[in-house]
Amino acid sequence: MNRKPLGRTGLMVSEFCLGTMTWGSQNTEAEAHAQIDMALDRGVDFLDTAEMYPTNPVRAETVGRTEEIIGSWIARTGRRGSLVIATKITGEGQRLVRDGAPITPTLVEACVEASLRRMRTDVIDLFQLHWPNRGSYHFRRMWRYDASGQDRAETLAHMEAVLEAMDCLVRAGKVRHFGLSNETAWGMAQWLRIAGERNWPRAAAIQNEYSLLCRYYDTDMAELGVNEDVTLLAYTPLAAGLLSGKYQGDVTPGGSRRSFTPDLGGRITPRMWEAVAAYLEIARRHGLDPVQMALAWVAGRPFPVIPIVGATMPAQLDTVLGAAETVLSDAVRDEIDATHRAHPLPY
Repeated sequence: MNRKPLGRTGLMVSEFCLGTMTWGSQNTEAEAHAQIDMALDRGVDFLDTAEMYPTNPVRAETVGRTEEIIGSWIARTGRRGSLVIATKITGEGQRLVRDGAPITPTLVEACVEASLRRMRTDVIDLFQLHWPNRGSYHFRRMWRYDASGQDRAETLAHMEAVLEAMDCLVRAGKVRHFGLSNETAWGMAQWLRIAGERNWPRAAAIQNEYSLLCRYYDTDMAELGVNEDVTLLAYTPLAAGLLSGKYQGDVTPGGSRRSFTPDLGGRITPRMWEAVAAYLEIARRHGLDPVQMALAWVAGRPFPVIPIVGATMPAQLDTVLGAAETVLSDAVRDEIDATHRAHPLPY
């Protein structure tokens, strides 16, 4: 497993990150522990979680359970030093976490303390804001996204206050590095500017959705990532399982993510099926596993990027980790580019 730098932190992490959002819902504690063991055996030492996990769906009674499962693995094995752990504070509007309260410096500090307790560790390697208080065009909201009602002064004041709180947490040794999620190019640029001016923690990474079917990052965000050394942590790189082909024919396998979330978070559209079929055909024609093709393509993009991969069964995890050894030819990449032009923004 190759390793990549995480922003400008000096920290090197595995080129794939293990996602955890099914742990405590679709996966038991024992299954989750087995996934960590398998990932480490294959060279993956980077884990991503969040205080509100598990999902599919988020439930009040399970909020924080995923972090607890990571904590029980650490307590059982004593191998905290083997992992690089990223977690997140929940953004405004998720009513099952603090009744949907917006992110504030006080809540950042409280969330860090709670996550440390649940994960039974004394430090978080990467602490991220799950989404901005001002809203986001992610989660299929770009079709009606309207920034005209934003209060610029309020947004900038919020950024300053949060960064000051993060600086205190870094100095206290409770957090090593800072990151964002579901942010925009303007938003990330402001976080970086303020951090630079005040010598506060600089955002090392941005966790946004990115896959063959979701390529909003390719333009302004990619330029920012390249020039500012911000690593994209690409979530849902298999488009919630669509790119595996398991849902083709509009079927729903038992126990799959779609069995819990029928529209896959707004990703099920008529145009999506044609796009997925086209990518599956590229993989078939070139003798590639479609999952490994999709992940290898994300990992090989011309900007700093680390795909976040996940699985509910050992065989699935074995397949996704095999993408690290998958090499895509120029012909495959050219066909992927042509397919993207033919099937842009399918959901």
